[in-house]
Amino acid sequence: MKPRTFLLSLLGWFSLSLAAAEKPNVIVLMTDDQGYGDLSCHGNPILKTPHLDQLHADGVRLTDFHVAPMCTPTRGQFLTGRDAARNGAINVSSGRTLLRPELPTLADEFGAAGYATGLFGKWHLGDTYPFRPEDRGFEEVLWFPSSHINSTPDVWDNDYFDDTYRRNGELVAYEGYCTDVFFSEAIDWMRKQQEEEKPFFVFLPTNAPHTPYWLPQSYRDAMTEAMKEAEDSGAFTRKLKPEKRAAVINFLAMIKNIDDNFGKLDRFLEDSGLKDDTIVVFLTDNGSTQGADYYNAGMWGKKTTLWEGGHRVPCFIRYPEGKIEGGKDVDGLTQVQDLFPTLLELSGVETETPHDGMDLTGILRGEDSVSDDRMLIINYSRMPIGFEYPAPDSPSVMRREGAGVLWKRWRLLEDRELYDLEKDAFQRNNVIGDHPEVVAKMRAHIDAWWDEVKDIANEPQRSIIGHEAENPVLLTACEWLDVFIDQQKQVRRADLKNGWWELEVAEAGEYEFELRRWPRDLDLALGAGLEATPITDGVLEAGKALPISSARMKIGTGPLMVQRVQPGAKSATFTTTLPTGPTRLYTWFYDGNRQPLLGAYYVYVKRK
Repeated sequence: MKPRTFLLSLLGWFSLSLAAAEKPNVIVLMTDDQGYGDLSCHGNPILKTPHLDQLHADGVRLTDFHVAPMCTPTRGQFLTGRDAARNGAINVSSGRTLLRPELPTLADEFGAAGYATGLFGKWHLGDTYPFRPEDRGFEEVLWFPSSHINSTPDVWDNDYFDDTYRRNGELVAYEGYCTDVFFSEAIDWMRKQQEEEKPFFVFLPTNAPHTPYWLPQSYRDAMTEAMKEAEDSGAFTRKLKPEKRAAVINFLAMIKNIDDNFGKLDRFLEDSGLKDDTIVVFLTDNGSTQGADYYNAGMWGKKTTLWEGGHRVPCFIRYPEGKIEGGKDVDGLTQVQDLFPTLLELSGVETETPHDGMDLTGILRGEDSVSDDRMLIINYSRMPIGFEYPAPDSPSVMRREGAGVLWKRWRLLEDRELYDLEKDAFQRNNVIGDHPEVVAKMRAHIDAWWDEVKDIANEPQRSIIGHEAENPVLLTACEWLDVFIDQQKQVRRADLKNGWWELEVAEAGEYEFELRRWPRDLDLALGAGLEATPITDGVLEAGKALPISSARMKIGTGPLMVQRVQPGAKSATFTTTLPTGPTRLYTWFYDGNRQPLLGAYYVYVKRK
């Protein structure tokens, strides 16, 4: 190499290294179903969370921070900075978890700025191309599909221990408890990025403490003792029924495990010299699932509700070298969409991507405050429980009247209840008839917002088949539009439901559709039952046998195809030629009396 060329290369390398050194690392820890009161720094009478408490002490606390009351909308809003009604991910299942593929994510933004990007844990924004995390800007991914480990599309009988997860497009078996694995793998990956002198953005969304409550026995034992001590000392005086008491213990034990893992993460940051120049954010994805039954930090409501306990959650932000003085509270209404512009601004990453959040950088640095004029809207679609088939009036359709409007300490819920948190923190006294001017102002806000989003809020996103990025592809009942089949236990007990898939055919050609009641993992006949299965921390219920004698399938306006199911057959396979473009897939399994039973929970689709 010529001297001049070598010098220019050296200067270029030095400039890149200097630029990387000036970029802070970013770690966002998001836990699942943990609420505001499920931390000892927020007064929890049973649980001790010393490591997250230390983050609370060292960071800035957003004291009036809000997310969606369910996890998928929160995750989509965090990653895109867009309201759920705009980004497509409005529900936790039922074909409405898919994040609009045209929207850039935080991972896209950080990746374009030279960051290494990694996701370790729960994704829940789409299981197939182009919705997977590796399609959305994350270059390193370790994840499982749908809402929780042991969901319908997950590897069969994953049980939180020694599971098989998706790692960069491959199924990889890991040893250990799920939360331990996600933290350990994230730390190892961050260590590698440091060695390569590359800044990183890590999204670490745990599945814990989401049900099912499977956990190491040592944590259950320790939390059982902590519960007894709290009861004996009078710190906890509520009388819980045995089943509820056990659920609370398991729930808190899983959070204790998260806290221990965060302690390990923080020690890594300290020992590696990364702590001061790393932005660390902790938040949860919705209100507590157990808090309303044992301790809710003075709030009413829980996950899935519009009361305060459903969506006001902790949010701590620490960045010692970012001119952010820790150990202080920031009051005023803030929300999860705000993290999108804030993290980019704190990191010096420029963006022209539209978003619905507010940059909080000046507020975190004490240079500004949240305006009293700010109003927030919380809207999401509800679970279609009880709907065995799709319906126009399914609760999973988002509606204007399903929203909550937040202004100062006012809460207008579903346009029929108004609460004044200053006088009624527990939201028991509906004063909607006493404050017409407040109601009018808040209604005008939701009306203007709904006029903007109503035409796209319920526009279903389509699973893609026949694309070279994922061919074959597995479609599962998780994506049946407006029908809920999200859990392997629903497959085991044979919930008699049916729905359709909204599809996009990527390439014209001949397609093969393999319809199954059980996933290929099991290699079971369509009508077969399944014995109860012991797992590490419990027993999975037996699977019900079904008298399946025929299968039917229809694509869009094409012909209805029918096939007899021979005894012992594990699937029913149909082949058809499809043009490119949007379509719908319908499937049925029938009994010997020609009565419909249910749809195919699993369909393996291959462009031949």
